[in-house]
Amino acid sequence: MCGLSGDDGAVRLDHVSYAVARDSFVSTVQWIGSALGAGFVDGGVHPRFGTRNFVLPLSGGTYVEVVTTLDHPAADRAPFGRAVAHRAAEGGGWLGWVVSVDDMAPVETRLGRTSAEGHRVRPDGFDLRWKQIGLLELMEDPQLPYFLEWLVPIEERPSADPRTSTTIHGVSIAGDAASIAEFLGEPADHPLDQIDVTWVEDEEPGLVSVEFATAHGPVTI
Repeated sequence: MCGLSGDDGAVRLDHVSYAVARDSFVSTVQWIGSALGAGFVDGGVHPRFGTRNFVLPLSGGTYVEVVTTLDHPAADRAPFGRAVAHRAAEGGGWLGWVVSVDDMAPVETRLGRTSAEGHRVRPDGFDLRWKQIGLLELMEDPQLPYFLEWLVPIEERPSADPRTSTTIHGVSIAGDAASIAEFLGEPADHPLDQIDVTWVEDEEPGLVSVEFATAHGPVTI
């Protein structure tokens, strides 16, 4: 498990999110799955956010999400839906990286507002529920992660039951190390334990690429 320690308690890299337009959703899921040597599973729809996703559970307690918008008014209202739509309109790519916490209250206090509740009903009928906060910061400053608190048992979370031995080895982020470290409450030289963070120059801030360790060697997307 990828862990951090900070004022908010246990903080972990939860997943990385790749956003695309509806017309390239299926092909992107197939492309990334082929590159990583495992098939995605249908995650279902996010009715409050106007989005849907496919997920790939990885070894190490993380997962990859490919997400797109629905033809639904919520996609224009909800911050997450707007963020996905904006990234898709730019041609698609990494939307961001997400960290999970066991208790959202300290994060809410630090950011000065309450978190939003989200849920999606999986194809098997299970109602996956969570709290999230930080999408507004992500939309203003794409280098920053956002926070999740899962409201379901660990065995029901998207990272459960890995479908592959592939792990996330490292991430490349265009941004300011000090700003991200302050946001997370972690040292700038290693904001993510067990995950290599490389700071790169790019025209736009944000998550630039993710390096995966697969059974056939490293793969960067």
